[in-house]
Amino acid sequence: MRIRLDIAYDGTNFRGWAKQPGLRTVQGTLEDALARVLGGEPRLVVAGRTDAGVHASGQVAHLDLDEGQARRLEARRGGASPVEALARRLTGALGAYSDLAVLRSVEAPEGFDARFSAVWRRYSYRLADATAGYDPLERLRTTTVRPALDEGAMDAAARSLLGLHDFAAYCKPREEATTIRTLLEFDWHRDAAGILVANVRADAFCHSMVRALVGACVAVGEGRLDALDLAAIRDGLDRVPEVKVLAARGLTLTEVGYPSDDLLAARAAQTRARRDAE
Repeated sequence: MRIRLDIAYDGTNFRGWAKQPGLRTVQGTLEDALARVLGGEPRLVVAGRTDAGVHASGQVAHLDLDEGQARRLEARRGGASPVEALARRLTGALGAYSDLAVLRSVEAPEGFDARFSAVWRRYSYRLADATAGYDPLERLRTTTVRPALDEGAMDAAARSLLGLHDFAAYCKPREEATTIRTLLEFDWHRDAAGILVANVRADAFCHSMVRALVGACVAVGEGRLDALDLAAIRDGLDRVPEVKVLAARGLTLTEVGYPSDDLLAARAAQTRARRDAE
């Protein structure tokens, strides 16, 4: 049995998603809770590994249950189905006022793979500039910059980067990893409190890509770069000192997109083949 989990967490006190010896991570914490509830050694596969300090409101993962875990799950009867009740049981195991919660648990459709079936990921980034002011209640999920930023220039710069390109200039390099991505959406708006919010959606992201793209837009908003400079920097393929990677606290993974159920297996196979070719 394969189960899909929809997950939210405040990344402030986690050293990222991926399990690491001696460090508190989202994967490690959630797998420990799963072991207490289901027994065995659960292993999670995630849609997108988030870095230390990055939050999530729409993370997706899956796990495969062995026979013993499936029996233990089915043994718990109640108002909801055992699979649907798993989310509530896990959230309870994580403790009151936890910084990690399982929002939903369902039996995954045939062919579903949280990582390889995904067709896109969406992030948001929150910035408080001089126009918005500083709100201490938002400090753990919002990055503060001193000057007032030009929202219109930032939005124009963001939209100029859309499409299929090599984003090496906006990524932290990893050996033998491609930096070619399709940026599907990138725009800025101010919310009701005046906070600048970036909406960023792509087929996938390379390491630090969103925070570097946001840092480039801040340089435009401050007047240090022109809106047209960002595409030129991208096409140059080299990282430049004007583009700073902003703090993780402002970044949240908000949504992961999947195709219809009948296309899940084909999408997973296609993605695996492309990764192997890279």
